[in-house]
Amino acid sequence: MIGRLLHLYFLLTRPLTIGVRAAIRMRDGKFVLVRHTYTPGWHFPGGGLGRNEVAKEALLRETEQELGIRIVAEPTLFGVYSNRAVSKRDHVLLFLCRYDGDLPAKSPSYEIADIAVFDPDHLPEDVDLGTARRIREIAYGETVTPLW
Repeated sequence: MIGRLLHLYFLLTRPLTIGVRAAIRMRDGKFVLVRHTYTPGWHFPGGGLGRNEVAKEALLRETEQELGIRIVAEPTLFGVYSNRAVSKRDHVLLFLCRYDGDLPAKSPSYEIADIAVFDPDHLPEDVDLGTARRIREIAYGETVTPLW
C-alpha cells in the first residue's frame, strides 16, 4: 500500500520516474538481494533518483542506506528498462557492481526486512520476476529485454 502511494505521489510530482538498482555480484558469483518491508518478494537493492541527483550517486547512496556497505569499484551500467508494472513513465537503470566484503546481518534501514545472497541457479521462490530476468541476463547471457 505504501509503495503504491509513493508511486502515485511520484506520478503527480514528476513527469518521469527513474530508479537505480544494484546487481551486486559477490566473488563466488552469487547475487545480493533484499526484501523490502513495503512490497513482497526479493529485489536488487536500489531506489529512486532524488532531485538533481546523478544516477551513480543515487546507486551508491541507496546501497549504503539499504545494505550499510560502500561500493568502491566503479559500477557499470548494464541496462535501462521500462517498468510498466509500476507506470508507463517508470524506468530502471541497472548497474553491475562487485563487492568482496562481508554483508551485515541486518539492514540499517527500516525499509529492508532481509538481506541475503543467492546463487543464480537457486533463487528464492518469491523473487521479483524482473530481478530474476536480469540475473539470467547477467549470469547466463540471455537476451536482454527492454521491460523490467
